[in-house]
Amino acid sequence: MSAPSRSDVPPTSIGVDLREEGVVVEYLDGRTTLYRGVPESAEGSVTAGPGKETHVLVTDPTETEGVMTYVNDYKTDDEILEESGVGRVIVEDGERDEVFPGVIVGREGQRNEVIADPEVAGGRVFVFVEDGWTEGSYEIVEAPEDGLDAHR
Repeated sequence: MSAPSRSDVPPTSIGVDLREEGVVVEYLDGRTTLYRGVPESAEGSVTAGPGKETHVLVTDPTETEGVMTYVNDYKTDDEILEESGVGRVIVEDGERDEVFPGVIVGREGQRNEVIADPEVAGGRVFVFVEDGWTEGSYEIVEAPEDGLDAHR
């Protein structure tokens, strides 16, 4: 029996609640997840270490809704993503893809990179990086110094 294929899945708007203890995401199926801690400010980009899951959340201007995409997630079935409202993008080594206006994801070796300009994105840009042992929360607060076009 072969493993199911993994493909890009477009995200749907989901609920967001920014709290003192972290960022709460409410999926379409009613489940919630708390990304713990106040996100660390990052300028221009966030690069995840090898083997780390990378989740990108872009809020709307009200900061009560947003879209979330998993980068290079090979574990979650397409159907589960579609039911939850979470998207997925698969980016090959050396490639980049603009997943939302103002938000570019790329892959170099085993590392995922998220490059963003919150002004172009029209909301706040959060990146959550985790594995079985650690969690990291980041907010990209400024565009890269050389601009987004340098990374397309």
